[in-house]
Amino acid sequence: MSSIQAFVIDDSAVVRKHLCETLAAGGITVLGSAADPLFAWPKMTTQWPDVIVLDVEMPRMDGISFLKKLMAERPTPVVMCSTLTERGCETTMQALAAGAVSFVTKPKMGLREFLTDRSNGLVDAVKAAARANLRAFSSARAAAAAPAGAPARPALRPTALPGAMAETTDRVVAIGISTGGVQSIETVLRQLDRTTPGIVMVQHMPEKFTASFAARLNGIVEMEVLEAKDGDRLINGRVLIAPGGRHMQLRRSGAQYVVEVRDGPVVNHHKPSVDVLMRSVAQCAGRNALGIVMTGMGDDGARGLRDMRQAGAYTAAQDEATSVVYGMPAEAVKHGGVDDVVALPNIAEWIQRTAVKPLR
Repeated sequence: MSSIQAFVIDDSAVVRKHLCETLAAGGITVLGSAADPLFAWPKMTTQWPDVIVLDVEMPRMDGISFLKKLMAERPTPVVMCSTLTERGCETTMQALAAGAVSFVTKPKMGLREFLTDRSNGLVDAVKAAARANLRAFSSARAAAAAPAGAPARPALRPTALPGAMAETTDRVVAIGISTGGVQSIETVLRQLDRTTPGIVMVQHMPEKFTASFAARLNGIVEMEVLEAKDGDRLINGRVLIAPGGRHMQLRRSGAQYVVEVRDGPVVNHHKPSVDVLMRSVAQCAGRNALGIVMTGMGDDGARGLRDMRQAGAYTAAQDEATSVVYGMPAEAVKHGGVDDVVALPNIAEWIQRTAVKPLR
């Protein structure tokens, strides 16, 4: 494969300089840079890049407005550069919904150290974006943008008091997802209602971003979506998202399922890790569980999904045609952990249908 060609758009000359140097050191050809999209567009038309690295907040045209113009006129993979602030997190969620493939975060403090750190994730993000299936991304965006009324969320199912030896037949759904996941999971959750078994999910995101992600989903789907806290119960109609920078595991408390949120070492280059979650689901839910690995780069979740299948759970992976990045699902298939390969528009139906199948 020939060198990936990138273009950097950021209003800070210092940031542009370091981003360009980091990309070049990672074997990526930098075609040029600009202070904002209005300067960038005519430069890029002479030689269009494979990937655009884009700042969120710029003076003359913000990143969100540019993304919408770009995706309408000349769809191109975009990696956002955003700050670890509350506003930065919310804006990044908007950017991902508007068409950005992924993002890297710039710290508010220690920015110079971050920019000169060759392991800051920028090169990997750009390489993953260059392989993104934008056709699948456009389909996911269109499906996620389908009109939906404000959810009328009735009270969730009452839960029984835990008993030391209580049994449970409650189903549990575990989902692992990464690059391309913001719109893809929205497509799935929009089709599910409060009768759906409880969902535990890892979406690879850093600290603070998962709170904005959960809040956004909670406002547009019928299920209750929360960033998980240690001790939260998993019940029908609820989605618990692992918080960025922490691992999440499922545990039994009598007849109830609860989550543990803990610090710990990085697993498969991620924290939270899909494997950590799915292995715990295999251990405590076994054949009562359903597991799904969706779009994403790398192999996180492949071994955990295999463990779930070996424990009697029904499992699935998103298909290649509808995956923005067919990395994690492909590895899950390769490791022998997949019962069914399912297209994105059919994943919600697979959950509903499989949740009522007899236990293995």
